[in-house]
Amino acid sequence: MIKVFGHYFHRRTVLQVVCEAVLIGLVSAVSLWLQRGPNAVASEVMAEGVFIGGVVALAFAGVNGALGLYEYSRTFAKGVMRTRAVLAWGVSCVVAFVLVVLLQIDEGYNLVSTFAMLAVTMSLVMIWRELSVETLPQAMTVQRVLIYGAGPRARSVAESLQQSDPNVQVVGFFASPNESEITVPEVQRVSAGRSLTDVVRDHDVDEIVVALTERRGGSMPMRELLDCKLQGVRVVDIARHFEQKLGQIRLDAMSAGYLIFGEGFNQDFIRTLVKRCFDIVGALVLILLSLPIMLIAALAIRIDSPGPILYRQERVGLHGRIFHVVKFRSMRTDAEKDGVPQWAQAGDSRVTRVGRVIRKVRIDELPQLFSVLKGDMSLVGPRPERQYFVEQLTRDIPFYAVRHSVKPGVTGWAQVRYHYAGSLSDTTEKLQYDLYYVKNHSLFLDFVILFETVGVVLTGKGAQ
Repeated sequence: MIKVFGHYFHRRTVLQVVCEAVLIGLVSAVSLWLQRGPNAVASEVMAEGVFIGGVVALAFAGVNGALGLYEYSRTFAKGVMRTRAVLAWGVSCVVAFVLVVLLQIDEGYNLVSTFAMLAVTMSLVMIWRELSVETLPQAMTVQRVLIYGAGPRARSVAESLQQSDPNVQVVGFFASPNESEITVPEVQRVSAGRSLTDVVRDHDVDEIVVALTERRGGSMPMRELLDCKLQGVRVVDIARHFEQKLGQIRLDAMSAGYLIFGEGFNQDFIRTLVKRCFDIVGALVLILLSLPIMLIAALAIRIDSPGPILYRQERVGLHGRIFHVVKFRSMRTDAEKDGVPQWAQAGDSRVTRVGRVIRKVRIDELPQLFSVLKGDMSLVGPRPERQYFVEQLTRDIPFYAVRHSVKPGVTGWAQVRYHYAGSLSDTTEKLQYDLYYVKNHSLFLDFVILFETVGVVLTGKGAQ
């Protein structure tokens, strides 16, 4: 994994984005140079071409990221990914055309030729992606991981690797001599009287994940782990593994010390000021763009069912402060007639006909943009929860209050990574994503989340 502006990306993703950007930038530069002819000043033409190509490449990467084409998971069917790839190519071509029109500086450039070369290049990129999965040697794509430990934590690491990355191969589990609870079958254990360094060498291990329940009493062979690291093998603990691989701060794998002494959780003045300026500009732009949609939604709600178009509800915000969130009404007015707050469930009968549509594509959230302008919310952050649930969750879930150290958001890392929370276990899972955001939040990560939110809206992922 590679850390870019505080957020972890897979090395393949970074390499893929860089290679695609370089290719598109070069194609744009060569196209413009050929059109201007041999008498043109090569450096000026190339600079203009690289600039246009760079902007198109950035948009191309954004569209691909929003549609999940940089995600690596065994759970994604090939057919689904190919459909997304075709959609991404179509959207990218439209965006590239608009950008070429807007960025065209000189009348000597042929718009059609420039766009055609970029479209062909993006087509070749898509084809290469599909072919490279099947044609690249396994040694170039597979990462061999050894898990140090053979208990419940070690099994959870193996499960996360198998689900999250098809190019990871777990070579086995190395049981610690002092482990009290071993749950991994003997056939999957590779210790068998051998040293850790011998196992790493024999199995050509690239990474060791230390996943022990108990680390005291000589459970960890510090000298051998150091020798492995000095030989180029990556060594990470279980908490760091989940943070890098899944974008989570796992409650079952970390301690308060990990939060206190680890990096991250920066809340300095400059960061807060930049985020506030970004929120104001972004909210104004989104309000202007979505105003027709909001008017149509308001009319549909008024026609569909009796009751107000908007509803206000108390939520817990920054530092536990209470504020009123405003959303389009998507449920019947008697949704909580007994006065007891309830979790929303899949297929909830309280949701109106229009409500099902606007919840699926997140239109019901749009009025919260005015809360962003007011300063109660941010564009990106943990979703604000009702005080009734906050009091219960703070008692039941460790570190739940940490999410209130940043402003709540219209969208967030947990929203694009996990479906709607309808139970205590779901809320615990989403908290682990929220903790990751609080620890690593930056303007760059906000952009990543906003791009992924577009994909969530297009696919209806996680709607209730």
